[in-house]
Amino acid sequence: MFANRIKLFTLLGFEVYVDPSWLVLAILITWSLAVGFFPMQIEGLAASTYWWMAVAGALGLFVSIIFHELGHSVIARRYGIPMKSITLFIFGGVAEMTREPPNAKSEFMMAIAGPIASIIAAGVFYAVYWIALAAAWPVAVAGVFGYLALINLILVVFNMVPAFPLDGGRVLRSILWGVQKDLRRATRISAAFGTAFGILLMILGLVSLLAGNLIGGIWWFILGLFIRGASKMAVRQMLFRQLLEGEPVGNFMRRDPITVPSSTTIRELVDDYIYRHHHKMFPVVDDGHLTGCITLSRVKEVPQEEWGRRMVGELVWPCNEDNTITPATDAMVAFTTMHGKDLSRVMVVENGRLAGILALKDLMKFLALKLDVEGEPTGPPARRSARPLAGEPHTQPS
Repeated sequence: MFANRIKLFTLLGFEVYVDPSWLVLAILITWSLAVGFFPMQIEGLAASTYWWMAVAGALGLFVSIIFHELGHSVIARRYGIPMKSITLFIFGGVAEMTREPPNAKSEFMMAIAGPIASIIAAGVFYAVYWIALAAAWPVAVAGVFGYLALINLILVVFNMVPAFPLDGGRVLRSILWGVQKDLRRATRISAAFGTAFGILLMILGLVSLLAGNLIGGIWWFILGLFIRGASKMAVRQMLFRQLLEGEPVGNFMRRDPITVPSSTTIRELVDDYIYRHHHKMFPVVDDGHLTGCITLSRVKEVPQEEWGRRMVGELVWPCNEDNTITPATDAMVAFTTMHGKDLSRVMVVENGRLAGILALKDLMKFLALKLDVEGEPTGPPARRSARPLAGEPHTQPS
């Protein structure tokens, strides 16, 4: 999802990243605080003071968003929902899940945890604000804490709008899911609210532009586009889930993948494999033994003048859970893994040997074919058990 993000630190077992787009938000917020909000709230201070207040306010917002997303992540972990990481980006922050909540209760608790965390943060900042006033701290210090209390309350109000993918939209979906016992219908309804809210923000952006508020208008319009797109993506992902769940990847993996010996030079790899077959990843196999894979990103790390003397074996990415799956892996699990790790191809390994290659485009072709043959699924998602592959023993749980 975020290809160029930078890891900042690990907090309570969760990795915290920042996407370069966050810098745009940080600069915009700092500027607006320094030239607009703080001068309006507190008059008569030096321009440099307003800028230091703005920087402190932006850093406080940074901490507040992490605390908000940490609330989601801690509760998700409590309910057994794997949380990949927390990433700050231009529209705030996101706690990345590797799969959806298993039931309505877990989704409700996870969704509401973020706003509750922000309410706690607002209360703490507001208490410090009053302490600062009572203790006659510098007015600039009190002003920053007052702003942080206010912005956390604004985060709560905005996030609790019942529009997916905002927290309020997830709360709405969890309630509908619990009442109707139909996740697909609950997703469609909450996503419809999300689409409508996104369009409303876009209209607000256009009105602001016509009123002469250039930055505010552009911001609201882009935010509306994001929410509208994310809500539509939620419905698409639900459709994917219904079509893919229960389908083992062995049913549509490529069983005769092109492999590369480790003794191949990088020049030969580029000329005879990458340019000829147009793949970004190739399994590396020697005498029938899979040693790993070679990727285009690893090749690009080697200067071109060294391609003729460097071997593929030097750049092999060893087999691990990031680049391999088994033939029995559920297709939805494989799709989520590949999408989350930005992989177009993964190796399908069985008993330590290469069984095939799964490509994202093969999954998409399968989806298109299944839609064409069966049409869009209706009603709640069917609970299917994974079917055994041809030639595999079928064991019944005791």
